[in-house]
Amino acid sequence: MELENQANTGNKPIGYVVGGGLEANLQVRLTVPAHQVQEGAFLVTDSGNWRFYGLVTDLQLGSTNARFADEQSEDRLPQPLANLLHGQTLFTNLAMMPALMMDRGPEPGSPGYMAWRELHPDSAAPIPVKTVPSHHAPVRLADAEDITELFGDENDPNNFRIGETREQGHPVCLDLEKFVKRSAGIFGTTGSGKSFLARMILAGLIQKNQASTLIFDMHNEYGPDSASSDDKKPVSGLKSKFGSKVRLVGLGRGTRFGDLNPDTTLEIAQTDLTPEDVLQLSQALNLKETSATTLDALYNSFHEAWFGEFMKMRAGAVVEDDEGKKVPAPDSVEAWAADAGVHPGAAAGLRSKLERINHRDYLVEAPASNGLRYIVEALKKGEHIVLSFGKFDNDLDYLMVTNLITRKIRDTWEEWTNAYHRDRKPGNEPRPLVVVVEEAHKLLNREMASQTIFSTIAREMRKYYVTLLIIDQRPSQIYDEVMSQLGTRVTGSLGDEDDINAVLSGLAGRQALRGMLAKLQPKEEVLLLGWGVLMPILVRSRRYDSRFWQEVLGENGKGKNVDDINRILGYQDDDTD
Repeated sequence: MELENQANTGNKPIGYVVGGGLEANLQVRLTVPAHQVQEGAFLVTDSGNWRFYGLVTDLQLGSTNARFADEQSEDRLPQPLANLLHGQTLFTNLAMMPALMMDRGPEPGSPGYMAWRELHPDSAAPIPVKTVPSHHAPVRLADAEDITELFGDENDPNNFRIGETREQGHPVCLDLEKFVKRSAGIFGTTGSGKSFLARMILAGLIQKNQASTLIFDMHNEYGPDSASSDDKKPVSGLKSKFGSKVRLVGLGRGTRFGDLNPDTTLEIAQTDLTPEDVLQLSQALNLKETSATTLDALYNSFHEAWFGEFMKMRAGAVVEDDEGKKVPAPDSVEAWAADAGVHPGAAAGLRSKLERINHRDYLVEAPASNGLRYIVEALKKGEHIVLSFGKFDNDLDYLMVTNLITRKIRDTWEEWTNAYHRDRKPGNEPRPLVVVVEEAHKLLNREMASQTIFSTIAREMRKYYVTLLIIDQRPSQIYDEVMSQLGTRVTGSLGDEDDINAVLSGLAGRQALRGMLAKLQPKEEVLLLGWGVLMPILVRSRRYDSRFWQEVLGENGKGKNVDDINRILGYQDDDTD
């Protein structure tokens, strides 16, 4: 059908403007059969020196008189006469949401062209629409040149082809350099393919070397090869395709990535845990308001060793003094509290609640290696980290570990950026970093957002070269302050009205886009919105298959299998006789 439509319409007008406005959308009378145009189609119309770009948001059947629409003239009139009557009395109008306009200037060679060129020495750039085209201005489907003009050429090293226009298959690109400068979101219902879409975008970032990525992988979907949940077909992971560019980090000893061993194991030293990290767990641990005072006193008493020393104390332990009275034992929580001027009950309550994290296998007194430093240094060098949580799939583990790692990253990138602005040494500009968070609503809902560092990253860290990429199926549960900071939104099918409203919040023309988003195909159709693209556009996304990898990596970019990678890392020997 797409090829047929392209052959039928080509680049010829499909209609002309008959009315409308900026708020009410433009009304376009179709001159081609209605089935050749679909909701979401990208339209172009020229009027005077201006070119207008917009989207189809609705199609409506109309008639010059309701009688002609109600009566079936085919049954009572000869076919030629019935066709003639239809052409004169029945019509289809489409609603075009104008989004951009561009000053093309007079025709080259015309008397006013050189004067216009002196006022516009650079190529004209599209601007938000400020006026409307004239009556009867011709309207056509956008061609490949129009798409390239607005969304870039896929041969540009900064651009990544995310898909094609639905009607004519013209490539639509995402400017990755612009994409990583602000936080972004990928949304869609379960089964809509948002994880595949995320993997494709991450592959583009890695291949084009636009940023380092830190991927918190809750379900082992991004690093190792896996199988599709729908048809069980093999699905390539980032590690097998990019090799040493992607580092696999397992949380705690024994964590694996399917059949792959991790490049390193992350064990967190007790001395790496700060009072700030614990306070960010206030809701998860049900901490009292007095906990902050107790934590400050602990840090003042023991500095970085506060957690280990606190957990060695015994709660409620007593001894008899010389007079036979029972008093707090020297190694008790109460004895320390008395010395530090802290309420004993508050200290004992805090220690009891910290037991929930004290026995985590990955929180140890003396790690075998510094996994946190490994992660930070790898990211600074331009590598990519996929962190698997393994058996630690509790929300408390996810919250604590992600907060602690991103705090280290925040401190490092802030220091790096400040040094760069202070010294201005060539080649010392901080490496852009994208932190990828799955199941984002668990960390960024209204109740938890204040406890996580991710809301700080979304609001403030882009000036330090750090942004978020959140992946979620319930955008309505993400704190609206965080949603408002998302520059680019890539959304697949969403069934819930609240989720649709959340994705469109803060965007111009959201009323017109709501119906389009609600009717996306369950798979392989996405709507690009926000700061990262000049205007909203509906695309058919690329498929995450062998053809995708051949296009990204070339004929020789098949990557390595699990055995090859383990052999390279030294985890198994070649079979020899």
